[in-house]
Amino acid sequence: MACRIGELVLDCHDPEALARFWCEVLDFVELGREQGEEGYAIEIGPREGFGGPQATIVLRSGGEPSREKSRVHIDVNPTDRDQRAELERLLELGARPADIGQTGQEQWEVLADPEGNEFCLLRARLNPL
Repeated sequence: MACRIGELVLDCHDPEALARFWCEVLDFVELGREQGEEGYAIEIGPREGFGGPQATIVLRSGGEPSREKSRVHIDVNPTDRDQRAELERLLELGARPADIGQTGQEQWEVLADPEGNEFCLLRARLNPL
């Protein structure tokens, strides 16, 4: 037996805005909301809901974004278009280019979501894992 990643949790300033952004990026839907003593969380995931092969994302209100470099980031692959067309779509959704010291020779694009969380746009996978 082994584990699988069930959910990724992102602390953020504006869960509503990030939920909208990531739902558009990943073609996810809102799966639920939870109100707690310190704020609230929105869980987004595949249209099929919980328990499938894809992890869900929990966007949890958590104050100001960290100024430190995150040790984890998300990589995404386009599913129905080439990398250049997907880059244009992501920029229109509110992503912005991020400079982390790239050389310009990388086969991926480094971007940041509306709150500055870095993620990479990889090429489309010919043979998904």
